[in-house]
Amino acid sequence: MRFLYNLTVFLYSVALHVAALFNSKAKLWVDGRKNIFDRLKSKLQNRVQENIVWFHCASLGEFEQGRPLIEKIKSQHPEYKILLTFFSPSGFEIRKNYAGADYIFYLPIDSPKNAKKFVDIVNPKLVFFVKYEFWFNYLNEVNRKNIPLYLVSGIFRKEQHFFKWYGGWFKEQLHCFKAFFLQDQSSFELLKSIGLENCHITGDTRFDRVFEISQNTKPIPLIEQFKQSSTLVIVGSSWPLDEQLIADFLENPAHHFLNSKLIIVPHEIGEDHIQSVIKRFSFYTCVRFSQAHAVDLVDAQVLIIDNIGMLSSIYKYGTAAYIGGGFGKGIHNILEAATFGLPVIFGPNYQKFSEANELIHLGGAFSVKDERELAKIVHLLNNKDVLQTATHIAKQYVISRIGATDKILSYIPLK
Repeated sequence: MRFLYNLTVFLYSVALHVAALFNSKAKLWVDGRKNIFDRLKSKLQNRVQENIVWFHCASLGEFEQGRPLIEKIKSQHPEYKILLTFFSPSGFEIRKNYAGADYIFYLPIDSPKNAKKFVDIVNPKLVFFVKYEFWFNYLNEVNRKNIPLYLVSGIFRKEQHFFKWYGGWFKEQLHCFKAFFLQDQSSFELLKSIGLENCHITGDTRFDRVFEISQNTKPIPLIEQFKQSSTLVIVGSSWPLDEQLIADFLENPAHHFLNSKLIIVPHEIGEDHIQSVIKRFSFYTCVRFSQAHAVDLVDAQVLIIDNIGMLSSIYKYGTAAYIGGGFGKGIHNILEAATFGLPVIFGPNYQKFSEANELIHLGGAFSVKDERELAKIVHLLNNKDVLQTATHIAKQYVISRIGATDKILSYIPLK
């Protein structure tokens, strides 16, 4: 099985090198790993006495889960240095200048040789993998050197290969972890069922992160100028199918959307996509954020955010939010909106996200699969009492679940 795993990883790497010839994201993946060991040695040379804590995240979402732990360790234990690795360009390219980490790199492809070389150079005192990254050569190398390894905000599902009849080899690799810090009871029971005892239900560190954001946002004058006294709906991390649904709803004369404005924050902000959003909402007065200083925002109805990093702060101006991704692989982060008390709406593909299921059950979130269902929810939220109740539910949902970071740290032997 180890041979097949290593062969699969090798073939995956080859495929990405081929894709890099014509795909910009694959090119970033490949280029970011060129001469990586030389760069690691250069950064870490003459630092053999440093106490390094290594955090690995797949991408940006996992980084946001690891971030509260990184920053708490940095503030409480400044004697430690943080090394942060990413698998995906969508995480690395956005956070490569993150001030909370001392060293930031792509993770070299998971081969036995790379894993040994990487761990030898870094020589971490502690290792944290976030949520669901399981690169088995790295896990084994860390375990072989008796370095404490933890999984943070872990979540497991019965469909994963660990719990299948053929999953014996994969189950065995999980014994490399010193402890699992899990999001929910279901994950706890699944790991127990395969003989893992070092499990703790600590919750999801994202709640700590989004709550912190809600307490530290700064005013955005252009957003305030745009909103005025209007009801404001934030469309966050939208994809074309989300945008088309909302455009069809707004363009339908049967739907009244008076004294309301829209901020659209597309998941992809390439010029072609921004232009397609402008065209799709051309029946309204649309303004791009990058050009907003030159126009009168008071009369604009749609503001399109064409940069990265503003979304979590924009939610504080909203009345309700539509979160994208639900017509694709799955919804994006709904907690960033919920922490500000925004009822959230999203597409039908949300089942793998516990926070979405729980908020729907409580009445703070709503799923729609078409224009008719969207109209029904908008009509429902036009009732002030319903809106007020959903707002309270969303905010309290986040507040009631903060504290995972401190729970995790209570188990970690930091000195």
